[in-house]
Amino acid sequence: AAMTRFLNLASAEPVVARVPVMIDSSNFSVIEAGLKCHQGKPIVNSISLKEGEEKFLEQARIIRRLGAAVVVMAFDETGQAVEASHKLAVCSRAYDLLTKKVFFPPTDIIFDANILTVATGMQEHDRYAIEFFEAVRSIKAAMPLTKTSGGVSNVSFSFRGPDYEVVREAMNSAFLFHGIRSGLDMGIVNAGQLQVYEDIPEELRERVEDVLFARRPDSTERLVEFAKKLGRKEKDESGKLAWRDAPVDQRLEHALIHGIDDFVETDTEERRVSSARPLHVIEGPLMSAMRKVGDLFGAGKMFLPQVVRSARVMKKAVAYLTPFMEAERQQSGGIVSRGKVLLATVKGDVHDIGKNIVGVVLACNDFEVIDIGVMVPCEKILQEAERAGASMVGLSGLITPSLDEMVTVAKEMQRLGWTIPLLIGGATTSSRHTAVKIAPCYTGGPVIHVMDASRSVGVVETLLSSERCPDFVESNKKEQEEERATFRRRLDRTLVPISEARARGFAIDWAKSPPRKAPSKTGIRVERNIPLEKLVPFIDWSPFFMAWELSGKFPNIFNDPLVGAEAKRLHSDANRLLEEIVTRGWLRAHSVWGIFRANSHLDDLIIKNDQGNEMLRFHWLRQQWERKAEAGAAKFRCLADYVAPDSSGLPDHVGAFAVTAGDGADELEARFVAEHDDYRGIMAKALADRLAEALAEYQHLIARKSWYAEYESLGNNDLISEKYEGIRPAPGYPSCPDHTEKQNLWKLLEVEEAIGMRLTETYAMTPAASVSGLYFGHPEATYFSLDMITRDQVQDYARRKGMSLAQAEQWLQPNLGYDPS
Repeated sequence: AAMTRFLNLASAEPVVARVPVMIDSSNFSVIEAGLKCHQGKPIVNSISLKEGEEKFLEQARIIRRLGAAVVVMAFDETGQAVEASHKLAVCSRAYDLLTKKVFFPPTDIIFDANILTVATGMQEHDRYAIEFFEAVRSIKAAMPLTKTSGGVSNVSFSFRGPDYEVVREAMNSAFLFHGIRSGLDMGIVNAGQLQVYEDIPEELRERVEDVLFARRPDSTERLVEFAKKLGRKEKDESGKLAWRDAPVDQRLEHALIHGIDDFVETDTEERRVSSARPLHVIEGPLMSAMRKVGDLFGAGKMFLPQVVRSARVMKKAVAYLTPFMEAERQQSGGIVSRGKVLLATVKGDVHDIGKNIVGVVLACNDFEVIDIGVMVPCEKILQEAERAGASMVGLSGLITPSLDEMVTVAKEMQRLGWTIPLLIGGATTSSRHTAVKIAPCYTGGPVIHVMDASRSVGVVETLLSSERCPDFVESNKKEQEEERATFRRRLDRTLVPISEARARGFAIDWAKSPPRKAPSKTGIRVERNIPLEKLVPFIDWSPFFMAWELSGKFPNIFNDPLVGAEAKRLHSDANRLLEEIVTRGWLRAHSVWGIFRANSHLDDLIIKNDQGNEMLRFHWLRQQWERKAEAGAAKFRCLADYVAPDSSGLPDHVGAFAVTAGDGADELEARFVAEHDDYRGIMAKALADRLAEALAEYQHLIARKSWYAEYESLGNNDLISEKYEGIRPAPGYPSCPDHTEKQNLWKLLEVEEAIGMRLTETYAMTPAASVSGLYFGHPEATYFSLDMITRDQVQDYARRKGMSLAQAEQWLQPNLGYDPS
């Protein structure tokens, strides 16, 4: 039952469903149950000949019929195969049975040739690793289309416990290295506890390989004795501060590259005393070290959190030297920059984490960054860029209306005859939008979409290089022309008229699937100063790592061989700051929410009071794209479809919410920045975002339980994966892209009066760490994307909202399936 339920849930989650699944149980009936409900091609672990050929063939036929690959253990009726010859004989026999009697493709067979424990003190175990290597070589030679596997950590099982962790990691690494050279395809091992083979100390590696290859009769005893000298891994801190014995320039370089600020003022003072001028410390060892940081980052050998920590060390050193430079009546810093980059979050938008990270990364590479903040109008952007003599302008934005504001800035730069590059970045921006909507408005200079902070240095360097810039700009133009051509082809699709889309709308059978029961209480509920410790368990950490450009899903990211170690350090730093935030009350969380009586009318959602009278309406849009695979059968969804129509006479309900954990975030960030600690400043904003999303999850849980899911019992991973019934879309989501509908949400909940959250002129929420939306409770409610829509729907939508067609087209611009001009 558990296997069936789990795989059914997994198959409904696209991210999970598209990766291979290994179905593992010692009870074959459990494996069979899993195979019957798995849609893809899984791997069964495992079958063997230990119960004879008849049982082996019976299970193999079921596995083959249900479309799986299979792991075959090297067991037969006599037991586990130990010698290489026996392993090969068992696997060859199984191979013949599978391919000749069950017609298994050889590529669907994986042999586990039994990795057994060495160094047990028993002489008969000494050759176990050698027997495995020889068996794998023989299997690959005799049956080349099959795969081989094994439980790698078994080999070092005799060295259990923290006292032997160093030895065990070395054994696993060395065994895996030689196993791969023998032809091993797969291995089960903790990737986070593997050493690089070349990094294993020479003496340790020699003794480990003495054991693995049984090169000496006393190899086990020698390795045990050597292990005692090594001690526990966590206590092996010899050399941890050895860098403190190096010359001062090397110490400064080490501190910057490793982000260590404990000694920076002491070392900076030592170097200042021996320099002719304080400025020479900056221009010499400090900038030299930062250039190395930039080179390492560019080469992918450092990650973004490390770069920001390096910048923190640099800022503290410069801050220490500044009074001495002022005493010399020199310009603070006095560094000749490689170019000036003006950065701004455009008018109406308050999100700046990404922009701040880009600023830090560019500053680390000798560029002078002029960051003029958030919600900056076009006029100020251009005035400040001209006043500073900026080499280029970088615009950032998160919400979709910011895209239109970027177009406004581009048009104004064109009108003024500017020729400097315009950089575009932010979560909602894309290379396609930049090519289609922004670049044509500014032809005086290049318009470049910068996908993330790691690309910014290379882009800026290239644009300022007289040798490389022309080719780069020409290549960018060609790519943007291709993007525009692709976009024109996208418009060439079948969109049905709105009347037909409504006629073929998604329809719930309200007689068979009636609305949820009425909640015990309707109306607005306000909760201020929610204890943050309540929210911490609801944090989804995966987006936190994405903000720092570390790719991976939490907690699996910790095992990533490339970014795992840095992810662990970042997570540790975040939890330390989070503990301070919680205990000291540096951030404050508030919420306002409620469940309201509601019905639908066509594509509108009518919110009613308890007497059934209309209070206000939300206006939604309906899908119109005729999907080719479903031509004539597609159902065109609208959020209004998930609420019982007014004509049904059935009372229904929806919920609404607005939450923030950003009260105090700007002040906290400013405090850290004033302390020359951009790392913690950015971290504070990122944690505020995570707490806001956690509050949204927590609040939704409370709303569901008070309305229709009284007995719901889900873990945090289930909540993050949205395993619950119901959805919580928001204006700006793919299903309802018009941000202006937030006005109704604010009016319904009296948001600003209740908890102080406000909307900017382009409907961004402030504080930035805020979330809002609606609750739909019907079990058939699912998320969807509106995609492209026709002029007749936009005209109808404008009429329903009481706005002009031009206004509606402005807010819905990314979804227009036609050219308004």
